[in-house]
Amino acid sequence: MVLAAPRPWTKLWAATFLVSVPVFVQAPLVRVCPEASLLISVLWFAIAGLLQRQSRWQGWGDLLQGFAWSWLAGSIYWGWLRWEPYLHLPVEAIALPFVIAGLRRQQGLVGHGFYLGSLIGTAITDGYFYWIGAVPFWREIARSTPAEALPLAQQAIACLQTPNALIGAIALISLLCGAGIWALRRTHPAHWAFAGALLGTLLVDALFGLVAVSDRFSLTQL
Repeated sequence: MVLAAPRPWTKLWAATFLVSVPVFVQAPLVRVCPEASLLISVLWFAIAGLLQRQSRWQGWGDLLQGFAWSWLAGSIYWGWLRWEPYLHLPVEAIALPFVIAGLRRQQGLVGHGFYLGSLIGTAITDGYFYWIGAVPFWREIARSTPAEALPLAQQAIACLQTPNALIGAIALISLLCGAGIWALRRTHPAHWAFAGALLGTLLVDALFGLVAVSDRFSLTQL
C-alpha cells in the first residue's frame, strides 16, 4: 500500500494540506465553540498515538502528532487569547520543549519537522504583521462584532498597499522559500514535512493577501 510506505513527496503534500486545515476549518469552529476545538485536539493525539504503535503507520502517527500540537495551540490562542497579538507566538510555541526533547532522542522526527515548519511560518507571518503596522487592527478586530470588524479590516488591508508592505512581502517570500528549498534538498521525510509546512504557510499567506488586495480594489471601484 502506498500509505504504508510513504515517499517524501507524500509527506510534503500531507504537511502542506495539514497547514491549511486550521485556517479553513479550525478558525470558524474556534470562534463558535472553542471548547469543541480543544476536545478535538485530544482526538488528534489519540489517533496519533494509535498510529505510532504500528510500525507501518508510525511516520503518519508522528506527522499527526505534530499537527495535533499545532491544533491545540490554535485552539487555546484563538479561543481565549486572540485579542492579544503578542501572545500568539508564545502560545503557538507551547510544544517547543517537547519537540526539542524529541529531537535529542531522535524520536517523532516527522511530526517535529512539521511542527517546527508551522511554527517558523507563523513567526515569519507575525513578523510581517508587525512590520506593516497591522497589529493594532488585529487587537481591535478580535474584540469587535462582525459588523464592527468590516471597516477595521478595510483599514488593515490598506496597510498591504504601501511600499513598506511590499518590502516586507518580498522578505517573507524569500525567507519561506529559502527555508523550504533548503529542506527539500534533504532526503529525510522530516525535512520534507518541514518544507511542506513552510510552503503551505506561504500558499495560505499568498491566498489571503490576494483576496485582501482584490477586495480592497473592488471597494475602491464602488
